Amino acid sequence: MPPSRGDSVAPPPTGGECDIRYASKDAVAGWRELCNQAPGNARRAWQEMRVNPAPRPPTERHHQLRFDLATAPHAGGLLPQWQIEVTGGGRIWYLWDEPRRVCWLKLVAVGHPKRTQ
Repeated sequence: MPPSRGDSVAPPPTGGECDIRYASKDAVAGWRELCNQAPGNARRAWQEMRVNPAPRPPTERHHQLRFDLATAPHAGGLLPQWQIEVTGGGRIWYLWDEPRRVCWLKLVAVGHPKRTQ
C-alpha cells in the first residue's frame, strides 16, 4: 500500500532520531518525485531532518522560513516551518514539532515554490 498523509517517511527512527511524517498527499507525491530526480540530495536532506531538524545556527540551505511563512497550522496549533534547499530549485518545507520530535513534510518540490518568489 502506498504511503499517505500521516505516515512515516520510512524507515522508522532509532535512538535519538526524529520521526519524519507526511503532512499531505501532495508531500507524498513530491517526495517520490524528488527521490527520483535527486536521490543523493534527498537522502542527505532526510538524514539532516532525522538528526538536526532545527540547526543552530541555521545555514543558507537549511533555515526557518520568514515572515508569514515562519509558522503554519498543524493539528490545531502553529508550528515553526523550516526549509531545506535540496537542489538549485528543489525545496522541502516541513513543520518542526519539537515536543514530539516530528518533522511534518508540508511541501516537497523539485522546482522553487512560487510562494517565496
